[in-house]
Amino acid sequence: MRFRHPDGSTVHLAYCTNVHPAETLDGVLAQLRDHCEPVRRRLGRDRLGIGLWLARDAARSLTTDPASLRALRAELDRRGLEVVTLNGFPYEGFGADEVKYRVYQPDWTHPDRLAHTTDLARLLAALLPEDVTEGSVSTLPLAWRTSFDAEAAATARTALTTLAGRLDALEELTGRSIRIGLEPEPGCVVETVADAVAALTAAPAPVIAPAPGGPAPNPRIGVCLDTCHLATSFEDPRTALDSLAAAGIPVPKAQLSAALHAEHPHLPEVRAALAAFAEPRFLHQTRTRTAAGLRGTDDLPEALAASGHHTTAAHGLPEATPWRSHFHVPLHAPPAPPLSSTLPVLQDALALLVGGPHPRTSHLEVETYTWQALPPESRPRTRARLADGIAAELTLARDLLTDLGLKELP
Repeated sequence: MRFRHPDGSTVHLAYCTNVHPAETLDGVLAQLRDHCEPVRRRLGRDRLGIGLWLARDAARSLTTDPASLRALRAELDRRGLEVVTLNGFPYEGFGADEVKYRVYQPDWTHPDRLAHTTDLARLLAALLPEDVTEGSVSTLPLAWRTSFDAEAAATARTALTTLAGRLDALEELTGRSIRIGLEPEPGCVVETVADAVAALTAAPAPVIAPAPGGPAPNPRIGVCLDTCHLATSFEDPRTALDSLAAAGIPVPKAQLSAALHAEHPHLPEVRAALAAFAEPRFLHQTRTRTAAGLRGTDDLPEALAASGHHTTAAHGLPEATPWRSHFHVPLHAPPAPPLSSTLPVLQDALALLVGGPHPRTSHLEVETYTWQALPPESRPRTRARLADGIAAELTLARDLLTDLGLKELP
């Protein structure tokens, strides 16, 4: 879906296909047929943007077989779909019964991450619509925080610098500009936007070196702002975006998502409601903001394991302040009371991103990949129900954009 910003530029809205498990190229093609086109039809649109997730095997098939890449491009066109952004965070196995910590491997200290992201950038350059010259790829925020020392940081920084050089060469070759966004996530080396600024501008060899008197010109590496992650870490959208602007760090894309919010976690009925979201597939980092600062656990069951004002992060979370959990709840369907979602944080961030005189990003992506991880009574039982839900999320996002003064394009 495309929107005209009041300044005349185009803002793209898509939904991320990591909600549909597929590890191979055949699986990706089946996604387009079984899920993406039905969502487009429900929206009554001739064209729908998708944030394509290409697992390692699918990406390699496309990279090594030009005919397959041409066939994918033709299939996208035939089904009324377009791609301006890729989700490069999960490497493989995102549809497994248990993902948890595996999603952070390989990280940016491993050559496979650089190779895979390079492949994605080259593929995206070939998949962009004819009238679009800029693409974006989101990626993991360097690594999970454990076992990440100064040597690992230097290795990751070198890999990103190498990637930036490859993206420069790709633009010279194709005329397509591809930018990468590190996606801050709770529990990772880069958990917050402040962490991203520190990582990308760190001496002695910053990935982004600000020019004297101003930001770096057209940096290739920026931040993918996920509003669920932003809310889970209790970050203020304005403070986060102001810090990126001050450092000259771009926002190649933003993911529109909402976290799980519990205002009164000390109440038994609230804890029981939260427990229904403690499922075995994905990691649901949980945070609370106290007078002593942000406290957190790596997963929701750990937060629920113990209670009380004097608990440690290893045994639970303090209950005197609200909790937020990294669980991407559907945008249009917040959980039933006594829980809620952080949709207001998304709305605040979106207003700052595209509600001003010029958009801070041109790529927006609804990323609710946890539909089938919801409590059983909330899960869509059929493909049709899932398509209905995704279409409803995109409708809400569309309405938020038009309320900000953007005009939906045919």
